[in-house]
Amino acid sequence: MTTSGRAEDIIERLHGLYPKLIDLSLERLQRLLAALGNPERALPPIVHVAGTNGKGSTCAFLRAIGEAAGMRVHVYTSPHLVSFNERIRLAGTLVTDAALAKTLAEVERVNAGQPITVFEVLMAAAFVLFARVPADLCVLEVGLGGRADATNVIVAPVATAITSISMDHKEMLGDTLVKIASEKAGIMKPGIPVITGLQPEDVLEALEAHAARTGAPLLARNRDWSVTRTATGLAYQDARGALDLPPPALLGPHQTDNAGIAIAALRASGLPIADAAIARGLATAEWPARLQRLTGTLARLLPETWELWLDGGHNPGGGAALAEHATTWADRPLHLIVGMKQAKDSAEFLRPLIPHAATLWAVSEPGQHLALPVEAIIAASGGVARPGPTIRAAITALPRDRPARVLICGSLYLAGEVLKADAGAV
Repeated sequence: MTTSGRAEDIIERLHGLYPKLIDLSLERLQRLLAALGNPERALPPIVHVAGTNGKGSTCAFLRAIGEAAGMRVHVYTSPHLVSFNERIRLAGTLVTDAALAKTLAEVERVNAGQPITVFEVLMAAAFVLFARVPADLCVLEVGLGGRADATNVIVAPVATAITSISMDHKEMLGDTLVKIASEKAGIMKPGIPVITGLQPEDVLEALEAHAARTGAPLLARNRDWSVTRTATGLAYQDARGALDLPPPALLGPHQTDNAGIAIAALRASGLPIADAAIARGLATAEWPARLQRLTGTLARLLPETWELWLDGGHNPGGGAALAEHATTWADRPLHLIVGMKQAKDSAEFLRPLIPHAATLWAVSEPGQHLALPVEAIIAASGGVARPGPTIRAAITALPRDRPARVLICGSLYLAGEVLKADAGAV
């Protein structure tokens, strides 16, 4: 699916109203929402999700469990991989090109040329659409940070969640994990339960301190709830009781934490979610570019016995999570193809992955937004990486002496280009 030219034209015009793509503030969006009649106050029950890694996967679990319970679920996530439509899901269905373009035009007209970022306009359009389409649950993923993120104009969610925190966006959120955690904690609301998974000790202390100041009851993993892997799936436990669950559909050890956060948030929210719906949702959740196996055009460039995988991991925490999963792939060589975004901590992302790589290739795809130059990735790898310099060239150059796995990772923008290429769209 591609976004209609009309929507693209509106977004391009709006770029000219405010040159910064990101400017953390609530005032511009609050003004615009007031002019639109405050649609953000007319939404179904909201679960608000912040964090560095795992936000999107947690939202995917929330949506899948809600839908398994028979709920109509709105979802807002970012960034998109291929088209803007991916950011807005209305009662279970991605917004259509026509509906998105019409709503963007309405928001643009009401904004009347005043300064506004594109992200804020998309957020306003999502709130307008969510308020007009009946639903039973609304899942909101924070775009960046939390305290001043555009999603934080909401005032009364039924639960908030903070997933794994690691170093990312230091220039905007702070240069320590505690500073970043304090920004994420800004989504907490008085009296509203906030759920968090595994966190470094100093991060958990910062979150607990903010929760105490806010008056938000904090439910932490391994204290207020727990989730562990079993031979048959997951074992979950909280004050409401124990659940014996199937394995999560999303792959990787880190998804245990994300699944647990989603379950804990829904159980703390007071929404009517049966245990059977939790099990069904856990087993059916889908989320593109999170350890996703590719089977299309790019995969067919490899021998039939090979596997091609894609993951959007791009920061130190993401690299560590992928490295942990790589330990389960020891039965055959793993070739890494990495393309990253400018300003990312490439060396720290690559450090845990390099020991698992039979070969490492640095790439920069045509059309990849803010792509880090191939030479910079090679330097960040300590000279281990070879120049692709593109996905297709790297795949073609891979040694084919025995069956192997190939993992493409390093950037969600790269992931979008890869998905288009694998679908034969480029």
